[in-house]
Order: sequence, then structure tokens, then C-alpha cells
Amino acid sequence: MASQSPQRSYAGARRAALRLLAGAFFLSGTVVWATAPASALSEIKQEQATPPPAAESVEQEPLPPVHTVPDPDPIQTTPQGTDEPSQPAEEETVPGEDESGGQIGRPVIDPNAPLPEIIYDLNRLPSQVKRMRELIVEAAQSGNIEALRPLIGNGPDGTQIALGGVDGDPIEFLKGLSGDEEGQELLAILEEVLNAGYVHLDAGKPGELYVWPYFIAVPLDRLDARQKVELFKIVTAGDLEDMKTYGTYIFYRVGISPEGKWEFFVAGD
Repeated sequence: MASQSPQRSYAGARRAALRLLAGAFFLSGTVVWATAPASALSEIKQEQATPPPAAESVEQEPLPPVHTVPDPDPIQTTPQGTDEPSQPAEEETVPGEDESGGQIGRPVIDPNAPLPEIIYDLNRLPSQVKRMRELIVEAAQSGNIEALRPLIGNGPDGTQIALGGVDGDPIEFLKGLSGDEEGQELLAILEEVLNAGYVHLDAGKPGELYVWPYFIAVPLDRLDARQKVELFKIVTAGDLEDMKTYGTYIFYRVGISPEGKWEFFVAGD
């Protein structure tokens, strides 16, 4: 066989070397592609199997076991140290309220109950009630509001002259309610109220009262024509329209106990 030229031999050797390098590269890439995932999975498994290095120990106060945490104390229904059930606290009497829960100056009236007897005869009053009414009328007719002072009294046992109570001098308070500076308008109202018919409420009960005027115990829509004339001696037509909003008489009224105590002289609801 004829010998090849040095150039062709060099070129052939070069191509053979290139093919060899390409084959080696391909094989090397195949090995890398095939073994790289195996190596990665191996490393993951190795990381999962190998516990993480222990951190530096930090002294901490140990938590109590769960079963040692005490349960909340049950609500006690009896005082500690006694076996008997606790007694309910006595209900406190709210100032300005009577035993039925209503206000002293606003007797509790059942609007569906039969109308109470309307009385004009002063001789049917107990002597002590009759006497107190006379004293109040005399003081009102004097024109001097100070004449009411000994009849009203002071402190919690005094006459109630406001539904919410009064701080300070009661006579000065009454003057402030009057349309004039001397309180004479209020004295005129007081006398007119006591000249109207009255009702006897809660007879024989702890809250028994004689109350003027009787309108306090009669719903406004049940007043007849004659009674409306009597009402207009005390209030104006405008006052009546305002009171219709409440459905009851809310102007000044007087209450006297069977023992002759002047219980209240108030207005409002």
C-alpha cells in the first residue's frame, strides 16, 4: 500500500483525535447527567439522616408539665368556710321609690283597672290628713312661701319636692320653680291643687296615700267634659296637649299619708 503524505496523516490523526475528544465529552456528559441526580439524592438522604449540629445550649427555665397546670377555681356558690348557701343581698331602697318600685311622687296606676272613686268631701279624710291639708292651704294663702318650711321639713324624712331629689334649701328650690321671684305663683298652684277632688290610693297597704288632684289616677282619655273643666282650673289647654304625649296627668300633685305626713309636692313624670 502506498504511504500517505505527512499532511494527510496529520489531518487524519487530527480528525481521529477530535472524534476521540467528542466521544469522550459525550460519554463524560452522559455520566454527569446520569450520576448528578443520584449524587444529589444521595446528598439529600444523607442530610435527612444526619441530625443537625447541636446548637449551643441556652439555660431556660423548664416549663411545668401540662398535667400539673392547675385548673381555674370553680365559681363558689357558698362563702368560704361555711357549708350553708349564701343568702341573697337585701335589695336596697332606691331614693325616691316606693315599695312597689314606682316613684313616690308618681303612684303606680293600672290604666286597665276600674277608675278609683273621686272624692270631694273633706270630712271623709282622716283627721290627721285633714289637718295637714288645712295647714298647707293656710300657708299658701299667706303669700309667704317661708310658711311652708315647717310643714316640709328637712332631710330624708322631709317632703319630696322633686322626683330626683334636691340638694340645698328646699324653699329656695321651690322659689326657683315659680314664675315670680317670691314663689307666689307656686303657692297659687298648690292651693288650687288642694281644692280639687282627691283619690284614696292603696287603702290598707304600706303605700296608702291621699292624693290631689284626682287626675293623677284617671287617664286623660277617660276624663269627661265636666272633669276637663276642672282640669283647666289647674293647667292650660297647651299643657293638656303636652300631657297627652304621656297619656296621664304630670302637673303638680300633693300626697299625704294617713298619719298626716306631707309626702310629696312634685311635677313631672
